[in-house]
Amino acid sequence: MKLVLDNNVLFSIINPFSTAAYLFSSIRAEFLAPEFIKQELEKHKEECLIKSGLSKHEFEIRQNEIEESINFFKSSEYENFLEKSSDLISDIKDIDFLALALLTDSAIWSNDPHIKEQSLIPVLTTKDLLVKFIKGGI
Repeated sequence: MKLVLDNNVLFSIINPFSTAAYLFSSIRAEFLAPEFIKQELEKHKEECLIKSGLSKHEFEIRQNEIEESINFFKSSEYENFLEKSSDLISDIKDIDFLALALLTDSAIWSNDPHIKEQSLIPVLTTKDLLVKFIKGGI
């Protein structure tokens, strides 16, 4: 299974005590993300620090561990799918995730209801993945 991670899922994974972090380290999947997601994480670093309870040093270690497990794609790699993606969903902030999923024939791991507006690509929430994991499906 290939999963494109959205921003909020990545932010959740940073917290080592979250359900998303548990799933990230437990399920058999190839994790993918647009490269800009790294800048988004840096932009929201303070919020992630507060929510996770990690020190800055622990955060950096955790960030490096997580980033080593994700294949990042430049926008130029999926740019041919951006127009199609913009026709499928209303939230422009989600277009890159959908375009990357189209390029790589992946599902999207997101809790954002806007991404589910389209029916071309499967969108799995953290809860969906947890249920599949418990049932032994992933």
